[in-house]
Amino acid sequence: MDDLRNLDRDRFLDLHRQMLRIRALEETALRGLKDGLVLGAIHPSIGQEAIAAGVAGQLRRDDILLSTHRGHGHTLAKGADPEAMMRELFGRQGGNCGGKGGSMHIADFSVGMLGANGVVGANIIIATGAAHAISLHGDDRVVACFFGDGATNRGPFLEGLNWAAVFNLPVLFICEDNGFAATTRTEDLTAGPGPAARAEAFGIAAETIDGNDITAVVEAADRLVTQVRRDRRPAFLLAKTYRLTGHTGADPASYRAAEEVERAWSNDPIARSAALLTAAGVTTQTLTDMSADIAQEMEGVFQAARAAPRPEVGDALTDVLDARQSGMEVA
Repeated sequence: MDDLRNLDRDRFLDLHRQMLRIRALEETALRGLKDGLVLGAIHPSIGQEAIAAGVAGQLRRDDILLSTHRGHGHTLAKGADPEAMMRELFGRQGGNCGGKGGSMHIADFSVGMLGANGVVGANIIIATGAAHAISLHGDDRVVACFFGDGATNRGPFLEGLNWAAVFNLPVLFICEDNGFAATTRTEDLTAGPGPAARAEAFGIAAETIDGNDITAVVEAADRLVTQVRRDRRPAFLLAKTYRLTGHTGADPASYRAAEEVERAWSNDPIARSAALLTAAGVTTQTLTDMSADIAQEMEGVFQAARAAPRPEVGDALTDVLDARQSGMEVA
């Protein structure tokens, strides 16, 4: 596709800004990891920004989003505060989860982000449950559930899609197919024609797109979100992309040839987006100024998170269910 087609240029500029913010946030987080400020692992989504920005941009604030261990982009695109996210990564007060969850467990209910998830595929079941609750309440919200291609070989994928199809639930499943399940090529572990065919086997309408083409993502997501909201039935979007970094911030990705990664960088969704904007009349200076503004924003985020205090010892006992106080039977 790779043209602005019917997309409003100002709207497209906003999407480009969102992609830049996602990348800058993750590059800043990797800087924090290198400096020893991050507690636990970080799974960057560098190279996959168009999917997060393009899909989340079609959601309402009260719609629900479920993410993965690679969830910074989805969370930021849904409206979460980047400083609260960085504080969470650094294990500091003021983080989305009080500095106690870290990268793989960020949640922000205020923007409908029910959480990232460190268990591959587990978010699919949670998303389907949320969609079932919406269906029972009878409102018109939808659920967007992101997961990677590696998750499609786990039981929750089949269970969740079957559940959604049987009960006609308003959930859009988005598979970010970056070709790898952690450090293993997914094609070496996946039988049959792939995730979209599996969705169709459950009677779920499925589309496959170039996930590095922001215009293709927006058009498909806009159509499918509208369809799910109207018909109250699930849909499936398979977005082909590539993870430009290793599986984690500490992974050198030596299992991939340098030439392969170099070719993938030539397909960088942000570079493709910038080229489209330039062709549409946006000046190079405008894009340069946008990048500089975002870099300044994320530098402020980094410094504020680094200066924030760590949680108090007593905070370890908050947000924990006390079975005795809740009236549950305790063995």
